[in-house]
Amino acid sequence: QVQLVESGGGLVQPGGSLRLSCAASGSFFAIYAMGWYRQAPGKQRELVATITGGSTSYADSVKGRFTISRDNAKNTVYLQMNSLKPEDTAVYYCRATHLILNRDYWGQGTQVTVSS
Repeated sequence: QVQLVESGGGLVQPGGSLRLSCAASGSFFAIYAMGWYRQAPGKQRELVATITGGSTSYADSVKGRFTISRDNAKNTVYLQMNSLKPEDTAVYYCRATHLILNRDYWGQGTQVTVSS
């Protein structure tokens, strides 16, 4: 069982930056693929970025602006968000997928609001 706790959300002006963190409980953090997803009001949850080992992938809408990284020693995954736009406003969720058991775990989400 893995518990995920996101933090770092908040209100930021367009063009600003935020760094989200997702801290995971439990052992063997490196065996999990980690991802950030977001859900805006009235919209479906969508993939933002994933990291598996050292490999990363991004949604086209955030490429060049967002960076996902992980620190396995701290059981934490990060999402650095730069050049934020109003359309980035959403609740951001962290997801962990066990690479062998193929089980998913989700955090409770953190709100990001981009507005002037």
